Amino acid sequence: MYPNIKNIIFDFGGVIIDFDFQRSIDAFINLGAINFQQKYSQANQLKIFDRLDTGEISQKGFIKQLKELLPSYVNNQQIMDAWNAILIGIPEKRIRLLEKIKKHYRIFLMSNTNAIHYPIYKRELQEKYGYNNLSDLFEKVYMSFETHLRKPDMRFFKLILTENNLNPSETLFIDDSEQNLPPAKQLGMQALWLKDKEITSFFDKGLLKPECLE
Repeated sequence: MYPNIKNIIFDFGGVIIDFDFQRSIDAFINLGAINFQQKYSQANQLKIFDRLDTGEISQKGFIKQLKELLPSYVNNQQIMDAWNAILIGIPEKRIRLLEKIKKHYRIFLMSNTNAIHYPIYKRELQEKYGYNNLSDLFEKVYMSFETHLRKPDMRFFKLILTENNLNPSETLFIDDSEQNLPPAKQLGMQALWLKDKEITSFFDKGLLKPECLE
């Protein structure tokens, strides 16, 4: 299924870092938000969240708009804490896996993420694993809030392929959200949906397992 793979593009949330939408939803509900689960989820969300991911709205603007969904007594720090509650952390086994994988493949990170979450996992990398940044683990990192592009926008995939001179047929894209796979396939890339599986189960000593390559 994945012959001659030389390059791997990894999604971040749900693949490298663990996160839980429900934790953030519950936190906002506890602050008094009404029907917040309908406004924010992995499959569907208000445009304000997409705009934050693509850097179209500042942290200040984001908090201001969220305040409209919350009681007047809720302060900025409470909103920040509720928003960051989604982040669980990066398991050590995945850091060690990436260290092995990069010896065999060119690896890249492609993430729908925002400038508020970014410092949280950057700090974890520094304090827990001794890496200054994600770019120490990947050849190049592509964050939606920096590129102003968000999956499943095909332009996001084209940007990575073009900038790094990647042959699509030799490139594997891995994501935990099935909705992000079609653009990669349309561009001729191989695509792997993790579904509910652990990323480490697809590799052995840093190499894709034979059953993944059939």
